[in-house]
Amino acid sequence: MAGGEWLLRLDDLDTPRNRSGADDAILADLAWLGLDWDGPVRRQSERRGLYASVLSALRRAGWLYPCRCSRRMLADISAPHGAPVVYPGTCRGRALDWAAEAGRLPSWRLQLPAGPIRWHECFGPPGRLDGARQVGDVILRRADGLIAYHLATAVDELSCGITDVVRGLDLWWATAPQVALIRLLAGEPPRYGHVPLMADAGGQRLSKRDGSGGVAALRRQGLDAAAVVGALAASAGLVPAGSRLSASELLEQLQPAGFGLALQTRPPRTLHS
Repeated sequence: MAGGEWLLRLDDLDTPRNRSGADDAILADLAWLGLDWDGPVRRQSERRGLYASVLSALRRAGWLYPCRCSRRMLADISAPHGAPVVYPGTCRGRALDWAAEAGRLPSWRLQLPAGPIRWHECFGPPGRLDGARQVGDVILRRADGLIAYHLATAVDELSCGITDVVRGLDLWWATAPQVALIRLLAGEPPRYGHVPLMADAGGQRLSKRDGSGGVAALRRQGLDAAAVVGALAASAGLVPAGSRLSASELLEQLQPAGFGLALQTRPPRTLHS
């Protein structure tokens, strides 16, 4: 719609949770839907050196501290209204001891600057959260040594020159620490647009964790790509119900202003009720 490029990145850093063949299935589904990306596929697993360099720079600059809190120790922290758990800063004032204790290394947390965090939000709720009260010090390196989601995502947006991010509304909360991190790295955050999630007939969002079938299940029902694209677009109020069209045909019909208005006024929908 704006003459940009669409880059495809595979977030495959969490090695223990990666499933064999998942990458190929994702690429095949996108190709079947007619969603063509620009340039080579970017894999986070191939960028570990870059993430480690940024992490070391943040540590030298004093923005990180070691945390030895386990999940069990933090289990009693409540998260009202579906908001994520905010770390209470238990280890923030302790000595900077990065060595292992009882055979376990600490996680590395970002010492988030005080004050509100704001970002340009296109479709979701206004882009503003209070750093100390609503976000807290997020983990950038896990205790098992794996680079955490917020660091990898922020570095990717910055190093790849990303100007616009459109993603699910469930990641709206994740934007604040990523924006704060990009600004600490002297970068300019992208524009963000958080869109409603697809839901089942009971109103629950579709999830791989809950066994939702995804594109493969729709194909087994006999739907072709034109029917799936049409149903997805209709669920967001972009085209009339029952429309059949390709992804490129849908793109030709879309106007940014109308796209944003439709997404702001439509609740999460299911492909079939």
